[in-house]
Amino acid sequence: MTSAILTVVLALAGLAPPTDVAAADRPDDGGRHIVVTWQGPDDPELTNYRILRQPENGESWDTVGIAGRLANRFTDGSAVDGVRYRYAVVALSTDAVAESEPSDWATSTPSWFDSNRLNVLIWTIVFILLLVGLIHQARRGRKLYIRRIAGLDAVEEALGRATEMGRPILFVPGLSSVADVATIAALNILSEVAKKTASFGTPLIVPNRDPIVYTVAREMVKEAYTTVGRPDAFSQDMVFFLTDQQFAFAAAVDGIMIREKPATNFLMGMFWAESLIMAETGASTGAIQIAGTDSLSQLPFFITACDYTLIGEELYAASAYISREPLLLGSVLGQDLIKAVILVTIVVGTILALATPLPVLKVF
Repeated sequence: MTSAILTVVLALAGLAPPTDVAAADRPDDGGRHIVVTWQGPDDPELTNYRILRQPENGESWDTVGIAGRLANRFTDGSAVDGVRYRYAVVALSTDAVAESEPSDWATSTPSWFDSNRLNVLIWTIVFILLLVGLIHQARRGRKLYIRRIAGLDAVEEALGRATEMGRPILFVPGLSSVADVATIAALNILSEVAKKTASFGTPLIVPNRDPIVYTVAREMVKEAYTTVGRPDAFSQDMVFFLTDQQFAFAAAVDGIMIREKPATNFLMGMFWAESLIMAETGASTGAIQIAGTDSLSQLPFFITACDYTLIGEELYAASAYISREPLLLGSVLGQDLIKAVILVTIVVGTILALATPLPVLKVF
């Protein structure tokens, strides 16, 4: 250690060096951190501390940080895992320097598990077991209850109405890409609707704005017709690409609504400013309109102009609600129960926190 650091420059000033300097690996982290602690002198002239570090095979001491005069702890975040270090703490005042004795050697090592997150691990295991148990029950034929969703209950009625009138079904899977969760949810609903239109022999119209969504939607509709045993009823013209321009797409969909006069319009997925344009046009044609989106800014327009609206997570649960697939039903019900547990925990925790008396502060 250099003499300039080791020596108390102004010994007559009487600045005492820090004592009890200790270094230890910070637990429950990913490594590269060593915690240094010390006891500082009770001196009003003290201004701050300089933290020094020396590697095992090194000769020099390097400054790794500065701590305030009231501090007694410093975390070195630049340590290399597996390398032994020792530390010294230098007390500084305006006219004096006092250095501590070196600490013992310490090494940083990554922890494979953060014990502070044990509660998260326990609840994750509980939730996974709950989901697996409900899925198993659904596969064994147990009827699982899911809250009634009015918009999806109306799907059968809307399809039946279109079949009786001999008019098509229009399904718009939003204007976003497949990277959007709402688009994936809309495509799942499209698959179930296509199965029913195939069974009823109802014409289906699926315009698309995104080329990839168009490709996926076409394959899903084709598979749906094959699943119900009517692959011959599928036509490539059912699913088509219009344009990737937002309002040009909206104008084209409006034109389809006016010319084809579909009995039912499905507006599912992600929408922006064109939502009200299409919803109003569909309402003017007298069609039953079922909309669904997780876009909070567009929900008011759909609620106003459409007969039924799937709000937020109802859109995600729609495919399970329509298909009654055991895997999807068990997942949806499990998530609902998990949310109920979390809500109860929050409410109980809030009540207990409010019921705990605050400490009385005495003012002298």
